[in-house]
Amino acid sequence: MDTKKLRQKILDLAIRGKLVPQDPNDEPASVLLERIRAEKERLIKEGKIKRSKKSAKSSDTPHYENMPFEVPESWERCQVSDIFELNPKNEDPDDTQSGFIPMACVDDGFGYAHSYETRPWGEIKKGYSHFQNGDIGIAKISPCFENRKSTIFYDLPNGIGAGTTELTVLRGHCVNTEFYLYLFQSEWYIFEGTKEFKGVVGQQRVNKEIFTTLLIPLPPIEEQNRIVTEIRKLFSVIEILDDDKADLNESVQRTKSKIIDLAIHGKLVPQDPNDEPAIELLKRINPKFSPCDNAHCPYEIPKNWYWCRLIDLCSFLSRGKSPIYSEVRKYPVFAQKCNLYGGGISLDQARFLDPNTLSKWPEEYKLRDGDVLVNSTGTGTVGRTRLFQSECLGNYPFVVPDSHVSVVRTVENIDSDYIYSIVSSKYGQEYLEDNLAGSTNQKELYIGVLENMLIPLPPYDEQKRIANKIEELFVILDTVQDSIEA
Repeated sequence: MDTKKLRQKILDLAIRGKLVPQDPNDEPASVLLERIRAEKERLIKEGKIKRSKKSAKSSDTPHYENMPFEVPESWERCQVSDIFELNPKNEDPDDTQSGFIPMACVDDGFGYAHSYETRPWGEIKKGYSHFQNGDIGIAKISPCFENRKSTIFYDLPNGIGAGTTELTVLRGHCVNTEFYLYLFQSEWYIFEGTKEFKGVVGQQRVNKEIFTTLLIPLPPIEEQNRIVTEIRKLFSVIEILDDDKADLNESVQRTKSKIIDLAIHGKLVPQDPNDEPAIELLKRINPKFSPCDNAHCPYEIPKNWYWCRLIDLCSFLSRGKSPIYSEVRKYPVFAQKCNLYGGGISLDQARFLDPNTLSKWPEEYKLRDGDVLVNSTGTGTVGRTRLFQSECLGNYPFVVPDSHVSVVRTVENIDSDYIYSIVSSKYGQEYLEDNLAGSTNQKELYIGVLENMLIPLPPYDEQKRIANKIEELFVILDTVQDSIEA
């Protein structure tokens, strides 16, 4: 079950007035809208808020003229600025303890969890967005906006705080702010925001009008409260489903890890006494091969296997300098972020070579089927390992690695799937983690570490049997995982 789509559907019904029935006894939203306007006028006269500089008309925002869906008769349509004050300011003594919230402290997804750091107000009152308990904060930068990094601020020290300017703050008047947070997390609102992105790729921000002149629905306040109660109830059920799904997914991942562990210990498939011993294979690959002392290697392996170093089985590609990039999207450069966190490879985050520098990239630098790609830098990503397959290219003619990705390419009679299994295994990843260089904030994986990694090598035919067995079992587990997500 796709619980994300289920949440989206619930919010879609909620903002259209289809989640709970209307009650004819509710005060109409038109009366609520007048009360909101009167409250804002009172606050303006008292000097607590400022009048909007621009009273926007529909002609000012042609792409936001109309809501694309109908709402019940008892509801109203109004601009965001009719209900909310945009980016309000706090006035408090400098020594007041308050909450500081960088973007990393705001959860993404559905809900409004956040954390904060306690700081004196005088340290954070300048250069940051202001907010107080009950305000809504919405990320305005990509991809945080699409990932629904948004919150209702709560439990702040002395009720106030400040944080990243990439959060737009909305202070509501006479409405249930939780209803509107759900509206701002709806698929419709995300779609409207991303239609008018501004800025360069990687630093795009939503148009300010999404927080001001966009027309949004206003239900009666009693119905807002009923909708929030129903969403909470339904989301609590979905959280149970998510927990069960997470447990199943974790079990699948543990099983995959166990399969790899059995494989690299020689326990996944039976040995065949007719196989050529691994030591003979090594001698054929390199007549000058110097046997190592298997007695001091990490763990016991079958008799016809042999411990060797990765450099005995592979060649290595590692660019010392990053290439010259171009806006011409034809020749992608594989970067660390192309090694996706959840597994797999994507060129969506690739940069592109300057066509005038192609001659500086010899043919061997074009990635091939079976290349093992290992991130050599990157906070949280260093050591991340993927296996390159030609289908990853899509319509591109080729892809080359950037200076932060090392390429491990097997020689003849060494199965690349088996090598990938070792490097990406718990054994392989622990070896890489233990041998990283650099500071805490900037770890590096030197090519020599990869070259000297000890590898348990089976005979070639057993390598193939192991790789085939892993694929067979992983297909079954992936089918289970897909059924969990369906």
